[in-house]
Amino acid sequence: MEQTNISTEQSLASNQNIDPLFAAFCILVVDDSRTLRRILIRELNSLGFQNILEAADGVEAIATVREKSIDLMLLDMEMPELDGLGVLSELKSDEVYKSLPIIVISGAEQFDKTIKCIEIGAEDYLPKPFDPILLRARIFSSLEKKRLRDLDQKHLEMLNKEKELLEFEQMKTEKLMLNILPKPIAERLKKGEKNISGSYPEVTILFSDLVGFTKMSSQKSAADLVKLLNDLFSRFDKRGENLGLEKIKTIGDAYMAVGGLPIPRSDHAEIVADMALGMFEDLAAFNAENNAELNMRIGLNSGPVVAGVIGFTKFSYDLWGNTVNTASRMESTSLPGRIQISPATQEALNDKFILEERELMECKGLGQIMTHFLNGRKST
Repeated sequence: MEQTNISTEQSLASNQNIDPLFAAFCILVVDDSRTLRRILIRELNSLGFQNILEAADGVEAIATVREKSIDLMLLDMEMPELDGLGVLSELKSDEVYKSLPIIVISGAEQFDKTIKCIEIGAEDYLPKPFDPILLRARIFSSLEKKRLRDLDQKHLEMLNKEKELLEFEQMKTEKLMLNILPKPIAERLKKGEKNISGSYPEVTILFSDLVGFTKMSSQKSAADLVKLLNDLFSRFDKRGENLGLEKIKTIGDAYMAVGGLPIPRSDHAEIVADMALGMFEDLAAFNAENNAELNMRIGLNSGPVVAGVIGFTKFSYDLWGNTVNTASRMESTSLPGRIQISPATQEALNDKFILEERELMECKGLGQIMTHFLNGRKST
């Protein structure tokens, strides 16, 4: 392979109005005749092309294509070792080089082979002896097609990149939505529903509140406080996910979750009771690891609720109804380290848990009710 340098007497580029983009293209001239290669190279020089390579046979031509970035090949048909048809067949069968434009140069007696080359994928052909005007037309036509193909490829790559970025952003959006909303609700939002609400006749609600958090907050920096609270609530989140609960929200150091929605289930009270008992296990582990002395009150209540998505710029999935108010009351009137449950939850637990009768409690909207402490699950 030889790199052809343009002599002053050869170069007529200054007299050509060639597109600088075309002038930068690399053209490979393949012919076993050095004389014919020089004639072609001189013609190319006169057209303003400066980046020209040459190969003396088909084997060298293929090696050059694999080593260099070639934009156009001028390929002679008759060559020793590997002829033009063989070169074309090998390159066009390779996906990497399939789009390389190749102009076949052949004599009149090679017409059948020329047709075969066109069928395989040659861009065009030139008859020997070639006409300089026809040579110019064929070369610029082939390079223009290549330029357009390259633009299409870049455009396609850009579209694919934009598609990947869009899919990535959609994935992040969906993940964020699933962190905020229950999966069935998020799916409905994705489908375009705007007013999402529903009535659930049987659910169990859990409210918890940390005892001693205010004291701890006065002794910690804001960053440390958020880190600790995130650690504890993440433990609650994992436990709730494993049990099949839906976390509704946190407000300060308060935590709210529910069992039995948005997908109803008959054991809603049991899984929430298991959640409440497990939260004290998580709190004990947290205290041991962080040398803390936090305590917690928990309240449970069962009954009907209305649930739905509210908000325009910031979505929130929330619950409403007397069941929610009573659950909150169960938490606020509970004791540190205890789980207080309402009569509705006590009935729903079906004697599977160890309960301790407490006393009549004044509950807003319900009057006096008998509550119980939940102490554990009965062994089976």
